[in-house]
Amino acid sequence: MLTIGVAVAVPEPWGTRLQEYRTGLGDDTASLIPTHITLVPPQEIAEESIDAVRTHLAEVGAAIPRFGVHLRGTGTFRPVSPVVFVTLAEGISPCEQLAEALRDGPLGVELDFPYHPHVTVAHHLDDPTLDRAFEELGDFECEFTVEEFHLYVHDARHGWRPTDAFALRTPPEGV
Repeated sequence: MLTIGVAVAVPEPWGTRLQEYRTGLGDDTASLIPTHITLVPPQEIAEESIDAVRTHLAEVGAAIPRFGVHLRGTGTFRPVSPVVFVTLAEGISPCEQLAEALRDGPLGVELDFPYHPHVTVAHHLDDPTLDRAFEELGDFECEFTVEEFHLYVHDARHGWRPTDAFALRTPPEGV
């Protein structure tokens, strides 16, 4: 069995900046999780189905156009879950559409909670540390174009690593 996930990588320099911030808070898992926006949450699949998954991801990517994301400010899932995240000020709807299309076929999965695109910056830490992250990153802001998404495979020793990139459709000129 493989444990996989699908996500949009937050590009540099912001990906490293947010990952280092998360590590600096004392989040022991941060070095094993590249900064990302989850599209398909972690799930186990049989190794022999990985080619079908890759085909599905490529087909979805070819059908969905590239889109912009504007990350700005912070939010939290507390008290339901001890998470602080950077919010999407723009790009929510395209992320939702992409995530819904991906969570079909070989990646059909029921979600425990409604899908809410975000970038986790603090997880499973004490309340004062979560409060600190919420405050300190309250003015965080960046913008980028999502041109691709990645298949991530989990390795117990090295954490989550992208193994494949899938391009989104380039819109026609003038659109």
